[in-house]
Amino acid sequence: MDFPTGAAAFRSPLARQLFRIEGVQSIFFGPDFITVTKENEELDWNLLKPVIYATIMDFFASGLPLYTEETPSGEAGSEEDDEVVAMIKELLGTRIRPTVQEDGGDIIYKGFEDGIVQLKLQGSCTSCPSSSVTLKNGIQNKL
Repeated sequence: MDFPTGAAAFRSPLARQLFRIEGVQSIFFGPDFITVTKENEELDWNLLKPVIYATIMDFFASGLPLYTEETPSGEAGSEEDDEVVAMIKELLGTRIRPTVQEDGGDIIYKGFEDGIVQLKLQGSCTSCPSSSVTLKNGIQNKL
């Protein structure tokens, strides 16, 4: 789940708590990781990291739910999965998404129309200077 701003964090008590930390720009919850992006390069991770870590640990010790209401899956569900779409999703899920998740991000399938695959980069991928290279050389070539 991607929280690019504090306003987007209304469904997650943990995300709201993390946005209270000065210097936090965005938050992304992956399947087994949390990516926190800082506002600028001048902020020192050595100062931010202990506060972020303590907030996460205290939250999980509290037993509160990660989300306060049902969350969308992020996948476009209205179109029928024809053979091409099924192959695209399979490739994304097995070869592309795990690689992107290793770097603290995620890639979400949004749709396929007129030969164009629509994807959304989340987490650390949204602010990464290499994201366009990842899209062009990594993902586009595989698709």
